[in-house]
Amino acid sequence: MSVIVIGFTTLDGRTADPDGSDGTPGGGWMFRHGPEHVSGDKFRLGATLDNGVLLLGRRTWQHFGALWPARDDAFSTRMNAAAKLVATRTLTDTSAWANSRVLEGDLLTAVKAEQRDVIVTGSVGVVHRLIAADLVDEYRTLTVPVVLGTGSRLFPDGAPAADLRCVEAEQVGPMLYARYRRS
Repeated sequence: MSVIVIGFTTLDGRTADPDGSDGTPGGGWMFRHGPEHVSGDKFRLGATLDNGVLLLGRRTWQHFGALWPARDDAFSTRMNAAAKLVATRTLTDTSAWANSRVLEGDLLTAVKAEQRDVIVTGSVGVVHRLIAADLVDEYRTLTVPVVLGTGSRLFPDGAPAADLRCVEAEQVGPMLYARYRRS
């Protein structure tokens, strides 16, 4: 089992409001170079998505649950079919997005007990808790050549040091896809 964090980041490591749905002044930076650069399986999840489980915070799950079920391309079909765990203290009904269920009990305990690969996308609060507990095995990022200067970061101040190695990198249009694993 591996914990894989996937996400869009800016050149200065920001993750805040990539699609503009939060309405922040710098939001929407993910699409500044066109939607074609971020569509499909850009994070190369493939069978990992089929056999693993998506772990999402409530806000990300609600946002994705409003978008993905209406899509029917090959990657969307995979996303919709994937098993999903929602880390939430308030949400009880997960019927809006197929194969979703509320994570029971403590987040860290549940992740440690999971037998499948755990894929975390968005959900910066969940990501920060996993980083703090040193549970992340791999990061897959798509870095957009934008500097925001403000907003949440993938790695928060005070995150534990980590030695990673780049196992894959490729330019995707004006962006950089990179995959990093623990050394």
